[in-house]
Amino acid sequence: MQLEALKIYTDVVRLRSFSRGAEANGILQSAASQTINNLERHLGVTLIDRSRRPFELTPQGKIFYEGCRDLLQSYTDLENMVRQAQNDLDSIVRVAAIYSVGLGDMSRYVQRFSESHPHARVQVEYLHPDRVYERVLEDAVDFGIVSFPQRRKEITVIPWRMERMMVAFPPGHRFAKHVAVWPADLGGEKFVAFDKNLMIRRQIDRLLRRSGARVEVVMEFDNIEAIKRAVEVGAGVAILPEPTMTREVALGTLGMARLNGEKFVRPLGIVHRRGKRFYSNTRDFLDLLLKNGEGTH
Repeated sequence: MQLEALKIYTDVVRLRSFSRGAEANGILQSAASQTINNLERHLGVTLIDRSRRPFELTPQGKIFYEGCRDLLQSYTDLENMVRQAQNDLDSIVRVAAIYSVGLGDMSRYVQRFSESHPHARVQVEYLHPDRVYERVLEDAVDFGIVSFPQRRKEITVIPWRMERMMVAFPPGHRFAKHVAVWPADLGGEKFVAFDKNLMIRRQIDRLLRRSGARVEVVMEFDNIEAIKRAVEVGAGVAILPEPTMTREVALGTLGMARLNGEKFVRPLGIVHRRGKRFYSNTRDFLDLLLKNGEGTH
């Protein structure tokens, strides 16, 4: 029995889908199904009750899943220990971050870390929030950075920082005369928004509904950099985290104003697989983030 077959089984069960489990392993759905059939024949038991939608694990399937998960985790830990036996100076810190964390903001942290750890490298992937969690659970990265972090059984959440949400607008906009505006003042404005399936978009939509502000959504993006560029050229206004706009405000390409009457913040959290062991460079980069993340920004 090969480890690949056990991983396919655990991924199908973990993701609650034959198709997604197959995709996670780079194979066709039919191949994933055949692999599990072979496992059942080898064990002489039914692992998955396919007559139900969605499918359910049999009692034997639950036992086998938990055992496979522990076995694969032990093997992954062993692999990591062997690979990390080399000098820590040669290690790579692997991070998965949501698009909207702000590319410029993360780049500053990476640069500061590189100055103090010249032989180490930080590798940051920018992904959809769901993929960040998947990469963390797959142990493909050391930790992830997400907004509005979700607490899960297999995930540890470390609160990182709270980012104050501000109104962003192009130079010369009517809001430029104000240090702060009421959410209702956004009514009638063309609005550059986050994609609908992002939590931050849902939070902004709730704020606008509470204030009675009806905006005209003209563009939607999954990352802050694209939203800023659209606002800069006058496509509309937006609501963005304050730290991600400091450079543009200093250059005069963007203006920003506080939101009156609302303590509207975006919580950012660091997530990692529960029980994850960090090596020295990863711990140092994590400490750098945490030391610079306290309070509201």
